[in-house]
Amino acid sequence: MFASMSNPLGILLANLISPAVAKTSAQIPTLMVWYTVPAFVVCFLASAGIWSNKPPTPPSASAETSGSEPFIKGIKLLLRNKAYLILLVCFGSGIAVFTCFTTLLEQILCVQGYTNDFAGLCGALFIGVGVFGSAVFGFYVDKSKKFMEVMKINISMTALCCITFSVVCLLPQQKVAIAVVCALFGLFGFSIYPVAMELSVECSYPVGEATSAGLIFVSGQIQSVVYIVILQALTKRLADSPLSTCGDVIYSWKLPMMVMAGLCTVFTSLFVMFFNTRYRRLDAEVQATYKPYQRDERDSSMHE
Repeated sequence: MFASMSNPLGILLANLISPAVAKTSAQIPTLMVWYTVPAFVVCFLASAGIWSNKPPTPPSASAETSGSEPFIKGIKLLLRNKAYLILLVCFGSGIAVFTCFTTLLEQILCVQGYTNDFAGLCGALFIGVGVFGSAVFGFYVDKSKKFMEVMKINISMTALCCITFSVVCLLPQQKVAIAVVCALFGLFGFSIYPVAMELSVECSYPVGEATSAGLIFVSGQIQSVVYIVILQALTKRLADSPLSTCGDVIYSWKLPMMVMAGLCTVFTSLFVMFFNTRYRRLDAEVQATYKPYQRDERDSSMHE
């Protein structure tokens, strides 16, 4: 579960490093070149270091007793799975909102006079507190198995934080309020990240985890591109903004922020109202765990 947070941790480091390294726009190409180094190293290690599609020992009883469905068959099963499709669209929208937030944060805040360093700090709070929340809630659901309850509560709080941010980001001289909202946004938003990955496996079992989780990421990335294009298209150029630190061209983000909050609210409402599933993998693990004991008891009774 916690391994799924590697991507947010990378974004956290980027939010901290980028403002410190790239002081001007002319330094951004150099920054991008440096960022290719860890990407190349990780790609090489993943390509050269992974030689098996299965771990040496099964990670769970369900993994030991059953294999994953073939890829094409798994895709067909997922497309007929109502719960998974709801998760695919709604959580994919959540990924898109988070991507828009981290990508456009500096452009949104600079209109009201907030610096790049402050935007980087807000991004770091968003992800850093989110990682902490993921650890806390991830540990809780791992023990309690209350995946749906935690997911629905936290995604609702995420929508509320998104609405709040869409308001406070338009106000000048509100650093504390913006920082607090960003931290809470990350706390509740990123905490659903590992829970959603677990839910995707639970509602789609016996489809392979790579297939079910991978399609959600694909959905999130596609929606991210669409959201960013739409939000940027909805900006309105301002003739003047005395507090702006954006440079020569200044855009109003009032309408795009309202649209982002609206999209987050709509998909959150759909998820809370319509998502419901049984935990198929947990059921399979229970059956795999107790079936040998039942067989042993039956054999012993026959011998008696």
